[in-house]
Amino acid sequence: MGFVRDTLDPFLFCVHHLDLYPEGNELQGPNEDLIGRHIGSDFDESNDWKMYHGKSVPGFPAHPHRGFETITIVLDGLVDHFDSGGSTGRYGFGDVQWMTAGSGLQHSEMFPLVNKDKPNRLDLFQIWINLPAKNKMAEPGYEMIWANEVPHVRLDGGDVRIVSGRWNQHVAPSAPSASWANDSENEVAVYILNVRAGESVEVPVASPDANRMMYHIDGGSATIASSELRPSCGMHLQADVPTVIEAMNENVRVLILQGKPIGEPVAKHGPFVMNNQEEIYQAFRDYQQTQFGGWPWGQSDIVHPREQGRFARMGDGRELLPSETTQNHTIVEASEQEQDSMATATSEGHAPPHR
Repeated sequence: MGFVRDTLDPFLFCVHHLDLYPEGNELQGPNEDLIGRHIGSDFDESNDWKMYHGKSVPGFPAHPHRGFETITIVLDGLVDHFDSGGSTGRYGFGDVQWMTAGSGLQHSEMFPLVNKDKPNRLDLFQIWINLPAKNKMAEPGYEMIWANEVPHVRLDGGDVRIVSGRWNQHVAPSAPSASWANDSENEVAVYILNVRAGESVEVPVASPDANRMMYHIDGGSATIASSELRPSCGMHLQADVPTVIEAMNENVRVLILQGKPIGEPVAKHGPFVMNNQEEIYQAFRDYQQTQFGGWPWGQSDIVHPREQGRFARMGDGRELLPSETTQNHTIVEASEQEQDSMATATSEGHAPPHR
């Protein structure tokens, strides 16, 4: 797969940003020459880092969305968020932002290079998940899930971050109320799974109605049943069939997206995802007339001051801060009972109990 991964309903889009940014300059942009880059549209995968649509700071200046949600998972580095609803924040290092564009929202996502004396590595996933027709015009907004709130579970053969859904008895925080993922019956799950070299991990089963895709993110090859998952490749899995991922000579990191399909028509054009073409035309008309609330922040690529810590300020004025334990990235041990059940299930060729 290329830079953008193929997805299945209810997901629309998936991309992984891994950028080895250098030291930052006074503007929190790269302290290196930008000559030769396509400034404003820098997506050259042959480079160690990219500016994307940024001109001085890398990232994505103000742009609109309607009709779906973005899930942004930042494992390393920082993102500065501003939106037309008056919300803003800085998050990263394990934090997750779940934004419901709903009826329409402008937002910017810039990647400030706050370190002046050392590199600024960015490791970020952005996933688009569709909204059902009844919720496409939901009130826009976003929720922050701080790093210590994301279950990070140590397994016998590796570890897993549970961004959405559940992994045996470990359950992720709830998705926003309008989200397809908010109803557990829809079995939406987002896992970031690391498997150690020479070890294996079994993924809990789901119902046969759920779509499940697995994407190789980095590391060596892995074996799944009689198939090989190679770097930069993806695999469509049967959610109700036990899946054992075995890393070969190197550690392997994979992303798994799962969910029952919404099963509705999809019409999309750029930043708008609706159910038919007339709704797309209406989205463009509405944006031209209202700018989805306008842009109260001045420049479209605004960033917070270098010394600003991680925080979220909502449109209603509430300010949210990560707890002091967030920086520890605590990994929760699987319970003895869970480890025993997984070991027994693996030896017998069955999936562990699905809780």
